[in-house]
Amino acid sequence: MNLHEYQGKQILKKFGVAIQEGIVAETPEQAVEAAKELQKQTGTGWWVVKAQIHAGGRGKGKIVGSEQRGVALAKSLDDVAAISKNILGNTLVTIQTGDAGKVVNKVLIAQDVYYPGPSEVKEFYMSVLLNRATNRNIIMYSTEGGMSIEDVAHDTPEKIFKEEIDPKVGLQPFQARKIAFNLGVSGNAFKEMVKFVSALYKAYESTDASMFEINPLFKTSDDKIIAVDSKVNIDDNALYRHPDYAAMRDKSEEDPTEVEASEHELNYVKLDGNVGCMVNGAGLAMATMDIIKLAGGDPANFLDVGGTANAARVERAFRIILKDKNVKAILVNIFGGIVRCDRVAQGIVDAYKNIGEIRVPIIIRLQGTNAVEAKKIIDESGLKVYSAIQLKEAAQLVSEVLK
Repeated sequence: MNLHEYQGKQILKKFGVAIQEGIVAETPEQAVEAAKELQKQTGTGWWVVKAQIHAGGRGKGKIVGSEQRGVALAKSLDDVAAISKNILGNTLVTIQTGDAGKVVNKVLIAQDVYYPGPSEVKEFYMSVLLNRATNRNIIMYSTEGGMSIEDVAHDTPEKIFKEEIDPKVGLQPFQARKIAFNLGVSGNAFKEMVKFVSALYKAYESTDASMFEINPLFKTSDDKIIAVDSKVNIDDNALYRHPDYAAMRDKSEEDPTEVEASEHELNYVKLDGNVGCMVNGAGLAMATMDIIKLAGGDPANFLDVGGTANAARVERAFRIILKDKNVKAILVNIFGGIVRCDRVAQGIVDAYKNIGEIRVPIIIRLQGTNAVEAKKIIDESGLKVYSAIQLKEAAQLVSEVLK
């Protein structure tokens, strides 16, 4: 589950991570009041207005139909109002949103941290995530913050550092000091960086997160180390342990079809192809997507109906797939293990009749317990469907119906 910047910062602050303070607003009027309150709290005279969407590249992104950026500096309360008005309710297009962009419903009014002081300001990059190759958490960091880390990795890979954490002992003090040393900070900034790294890792572990990314991680002119931005992903499978984080979910930022599927306990991810998939089991779903590709099609979705593919779940899955106008065919690939194939077949027939006429070809491949009986049910149903037992058969049928 993705979080907004302001939500991620709330979690970071809870674990003692120093952050750029800010107040979220949903209207220009609220934005002005937030700016006034922030001025009282921090003494800031300028403010940063930040669009809150689940996508990176907001600073370079533009509001459709204007030159307004997704992140802008406001030097007066009038600026706060004007910038917020230009952003709120409008569509922001960034490198990560695609051409469709995302509608901005909230802005974060944040304090200006580029104030003058005795030392030079610096921007770093830092993230905590799982290295799946070693099954260990790593802290990835760089002296090149405030820009795309992918570009840094491509152009100057020597500036990317990684610190692997032994799960038996956790993050050790010497590792936090090593990170601060590699980032080139000294004096009070060195001490602050060590504290920051330790607190950040504690936040990552305690929240069951899959990633914490801070870009930029900022050294102020008076040697404070703070998170100016935050990108936080919480592991969906652990949300039952964190109802307070689950309540932070912003469904308006998600694909409506994916939200509907999750509400019916269906694992669905929308893709850009033309063949809808309905499968039980994630591994079989991946194999089905591969076979569709080999057959000359493109998967329109990943959809795992789970081990209990009864008539109600099958019907809901059909309805969700059919909402995608790009779907030209549907491949149903069910392995009868926990549930018998004949029961699944009857469920498909019942679902088909409840939905009414389905105008795209449907290929049904049922394998496992009672697969032969299941094929007979499908063949004798009178429905306009194609049945197969072997995966190769199903692939050939996909190719034929697409032609």
